[in-house]
Amino acid sequence: MKETLCDFFLLIYLSIQLQGIIPIWNAETCWMSQIHFDAMKKARAVEFDRLRLTHVVSARREVIVSAGAINSPQLLMLSGIGPRDHLREMGIPVVSDLPVGLNLQDHIYPGGVHFLIDQPISIIQPRVFNLVEITKYLSMGKGPLTTLGGVEGLGFINTKYANASADYPDIEIHFLSGAPSADGGQTFLRVQGLADEMWRQVYMPYLYRDSFSFYPVLLRPKSVGYLKLRSRNPYDHPIIDPKYLTHPEDILVLVDAMKFCIQLGQTPAFKKFGARLFGTVFPGCEHYAMWSDEYLACVARTYTATIYHPIGTCKMGHPGDPTTVVDPLLRVKGVHGLRVVDASVMPSLVSGNTNAPVIMMAERMADIIKSAGAIYKKRRYKRRTRSKR
Repeated sequence: MKETLCDFFLLIYLSIQLQGIIPIWNAETCWMSQIHFDAMKKARAVEFDRLRLTHVVSARREVIVSAGAINSPQLLMLSGIGPRDHLREMGIPVVSDLPVGLNLQDHIYPGGVHFLIDQPISIIQPRVFNLVEITKYLSMGKGPLTTLGGVEGLGFINTKYANASADYPDIEIHFLSGAPSADGGQTFLRVQGLADEMWRQVYMPYLYRDSFSFYPVLLRPKSVGYLKLRSRNPYDHPIIDPKYLTHPEDILVLVDAMKFCIQLGQTPAFKKFGARLFGTVFPGCEHYAMWSDEYLACVARTYTATIYHPIGTCKMGHPGDPTTVVDPLLRVKGVHGLRVVDASVMPSLVSGNTNAPVIMMAERMADIIKSAGAIYKKRRYKRRTRSKR
């Protein structure tokens, strides 16, 4: 199970907090394949491949899985923890029948709300990435290369569909001083997987033009997806179906948010720069009136992107809840000596980025495990003292 930099960070963070925990990782050469259980269903070892050799590392107390909302459920299912019918279909012996891989949720946003402007004040590839600006940034720390990674502004709003009794917004607006066309197709076209037809029809007429964009992020989606194993081979990527926009309310929320963004771009603050919406039409949406609710819904379904916040596939909750995989102490149900500590245990999405909540979970779990370790050492000391009498 190949780990990402975030997984590495969490493992190292836990290992610093929990002196004695040894993280098994190597972003280039280590591939986790299975957790071994004894006859009592206690996690006893972890199997992984490194440099084409298979290794097995024994665990004296616990195994902590921290591979993220995609790889953690895959590793659990490969180890026999997951939906019984699916595991039997894969030919994997069932250790614990749990809804692993279900409840997949993610933050997504639609494209399409882009504005042209008349003044040279936005981020355009040739204007920013040149020798003069690179030298200015390296020597003085100034210039457009100091921008915050492409998202220069954030705003949280409640659409008309927001839960009035809740204390969180349902949309986060990302403001970018540019559009996918601002780099001439060097990055956005590839990274966001834009179709060639969409690129030619919507964005090519505006290559390297000054622009800005609003991307409304759906914070509390009601659409829920799943992932399952493709095969018993740990090197095969799992089958992922996020089920984006399958719940009817999600598209209504996004359309309302897109309308808000359009109104925002037409305020005097932006109008003074000559702000006006892109005039090109998204492919497949030509039969709708431009900027109508139906057209915006079509655009949202045509250009849907993730901001890579998957959660929920090893859901945390009450041990008696049949929809949960781990208990409030993040212990996997039905087995012993195994915990999951990453975004996969979050029951539902937060109204913001998932990084800080995951760090919080690592903090809390480090304290819990250290406390349990102290109790274990105290009991062992008492037993030794009694045996010497």
